[in-house]
Amino acid sequence: MLESGLLWLITIAICALIIALYWRKFRKERERAARRREEARALGIDKPRSQFPFINAALCIGCGSCVTACPEGDVLGVVWGTAAIINGERCVGHGYCEAACPVGALKVGLGDVSTRPDIPILNDCYETTVPGLFIAGELTGISLIRNAVTHGTAVVEEIVRRLRSKKSEDVGAAYDIIIVGAGPAGITAALKAHESGLKYLLIDQGELGGTISHYPRRKLVMTQPIELPLFGQLKKDEYSKEFLMDLWHKVHSDYDLNFHGGEKLEEVSRESDGFAVTTSRNSYRTTYLLLALGRRGTPRRLDVDGEELPKVMYQLVDAQAYNGMDLLVLGGGDSAVEAAVGLSRQNGNRVTISYRREGFSRVKKKNEERINEAIRAGKVKPIFNSNVTKITSTEVTLSTPEGELTLTNDYLFVFAGGIPPYEQLKSFGIEFGGEIRKTQLPQAA
Repeated sequence: MLESGLLWLITIAICALIIALYWRKFRKERERAARRREEARALGIDKPRSQFPFINAALCIGCGSCVTACPEGDVLGVVWGTAAIINGERCVGHGYCEAACPVGALKVGLGDVSTRPDIPILNDCYETTVPGLFIAGELTGISLIRNAVTHGTAVVEEIVRRLRSKKSEDVGAAYDIIIVGAGPAGITAALKAHESGLKYLLIDQGELGGTISHYPRRKLVMTQPIELPLFGQLKKDEYSKEFLMDLWHKVHSDYDLNFHGGEKLEEVSRESDGFAVTTSRNSYRTTYLLLALGRRGTPRRLDVDGEELPKVMYQLVDAQAYNGMDLLVLGGGDSAVEAAVGLSRQNGNRVTISYRREGFSRVKKKNEERINEAIRAGKVKPIFNSNVTKITSTEVTLSTPEGELTLTNDYLFVFAGGIPPYEQLKSFGIEFGGEIRKTQLPQAA
């Protein structure tokens, strides 16, 4: 009897110890998540840039599956037993968190677009408030190549359906559809239009590939498995920039896509049977118009002395071209961090990265790990809470909390974001979420 009681006491003690250890670990994780959330709020990074995880607290059971599933890290955390947004700017919309939630308490989307001045108002077919004018790709607020491909395909399928219901005499424009922007959404739309036998034209102010063409060499791009019209499946989760660029050129060559590069969109006006489209080179008439533009727009300028010098770059294409140099990278997003890491791997470079905030809070998890490793190894020197104030042929001056700092410099790479094309889109009549609605959203016919 005594032995039995002793055995029970030992069992209870072991169970109590295990519970205490787990409770201590849970409490530390909970306190860390709560502390990170408050830091994110103070930095203003708890708000979305594009899509965003929306959590139904009434359904959430606090299991943490969404936190574990997210490949970006620190987007979500469990605070006081409920999933919560920690770093909203880091979310890029993979959707793994939504799939991992066992009770359906989380949904990745744009939320209420009526309060988003950066999101155009669209119907289910990606049509804007201007009937016949569609938007696809990251301009919708939804990023990732997978989504761009879905958008481009869906828009052309809707246009094919509408054209079939029109009488032939009602279609008098030279093109059934003009696609502006030759990134993943635009190329996909062109392939689908080609497959469907439409009269189409794909134009871009640059080259085929859109934003991807400006990525650094060997940059990995996360796509998730996708299906391209005519071409077929891409089954991997990640592809290099070079693979994707070769792919775009291959489909262009194989299917003889009607593409005009170096042609910038300037004006769009509504006509009775479609649109008049004016570019930097020509004028066209089309029944339907698809804008597959990026959100970055024109690179944001610093407005400081010396910015016009040829040493100031707004993109890094080939890090291997820079060796044995004093280099400064300005910015704290993924592009800036990738540039700094890439440049630090070249022979003899002395790389500094300047960022106006206190740390790299807006970058993907992999990039955060890479830049921190480069900093620990002494290959990249970070200067936080700093801004460029002056540029000369041999130096760059920064303002810091400790005062002005002048660095020897051969090249300055500026990744300060861009000015999105919102004003141009508004001039076409497109309404955005933050505006007062003056017209009814066109319904899918």
